[in-house]
Amino acid sequence: MEKDMDGLKLYRKRIIPEECVLLKDDILLYRDNEVIITKWNTLHPKKTLDHGYSCYFLDRGFKISKFYDHEDQLISWYCDIIQTEYHREEDTDVYVFTDLLADVIVYPNLEVRVVDLDELADAQRDRRITPEELQAALRHLDKLLSIIYKGSFPVLQEYVNKEEIKDRAK
Repeated sequence: MEKDMDGLKLYRKRIIPEECVLLKDDILLYRDNEVIITKWNTLHPKKTLDHGYSCYFLDRGFKISKFYDHEDQLISWYCDIIQTEYHREEDTDVYVFTDLLADVIVYPNLEVRVVDLDELADAQRDRRITPEELQAALRHLDKLLSIIYKGSFPVLQEYVNKEEIKDRAK
């Protein structure tokens, strides 16, 4: 069941390109102390990517998203390495999810690709991220890859799949 976004604001912050966007059109599907699960349409129209579902793992340092094309066919699972900042504004929980650049793509055929490590290196070289952010990105990436390589990625996927099934049943 969709939840009211009143009392919750989610921001996506990017380092490259530098931007911070309120995800005002995302729809909250589930929230607890460990995860926030949303469904969304792309902010900027893309050739293939049209919509998806995302699960922010608040204390683990990553977000996993299920990407669909315009025909509602699964493209991939896209995993962002993130840093989560939380604060309260009056009666609103505010989360800022900073994309720490390194990403993992898991394709339907189970092929795994790690991407954008060059951007992570460039961001550190250009002092766009701190040494601590670089270390956090690498540690979160290592944690996520360990989960994938141990065959435990379906446990993470289940968070999204469960809410997607409920959402599509409406």
